[in-house]
Amino acid sequence: MDIRSYMEDRACDLAAWIIENASTVRAAAGHFGISKSTVHKDITQRLPACNRSLYLEVKAVLDRNKAERHLRGGEATRMKYKGS
Repeated sequence: MDIRSYMEDRACDLAAWIIENASTVRAAAGHFGISKSTVHKDITQRLPACNRSLYLEVKAVLDRNKAERHLRGGEATRMKYKGS
């Protein structure tokens, strides 16, 4: 397998995992043991070129995460200071 097909396969695997778990880029990076930058590049640049329909599905999940991130951040801060 050449490097290009490896990166395309990785992008598809990342997208499938993010969709299946309704996950964030950070969680996907941790699960696959790669950087957030790599996940972001795979999803936004490599995936549309190799699998447009999968890209559109994962984009919907990531757009929802982006819309909700201020809520998650507020919850994390509340938990931090509450001591739980």
